[in-house]
Amino acid sequence: MDLTKMSDQAILSEIGQRLAQERLNRNMEQAVLAKQAGIARKTLQRMESGEVFTLASLIRVLRILGKLDALESFLPQPGVSPLQLAKLKGQERKRATGKRTKGKD
Repeated sequence: MDLTKMSDQAILSEIGQRLAQERLNRNMEQAVLAKQAGIARKTLQRMESGEVFTLASLIRVLRILGKLDALESFLPQPGVSPLQLAKLKGQERKRATGKRTKGKD
C-alpha cells in the first residue's frame, strides 16, 4: 500500500481497520479494549471507523494491543546526519535556523 497516494481520510480509515482487525484477532470486545486503554468506548468506535483521533488515544490502544513497538518503525530515531556532524564540527544540532529575509529579523 502506498500511503503517499492516499488522502488523510483514507489513511485514518486504514489505521482504523487495522486496529479493529488486531482487536478482533485477539477476540476482544470494544468495551474491554477501551476500558483497559483508559478511553471511552465511543472514542475507540470513532478510531476504528476512521474518524479523527488523538495520538494519545492511539498510544493507549497500541499499548494494550502489545503493538506500541510499531511506533519505532513508524518514526525511528533519526540520529545525526554524518554530513551535518562534519559541518557542525562534531556538535549536535539543537535547533533549525529557518529562512532569513533581508531587512527583517
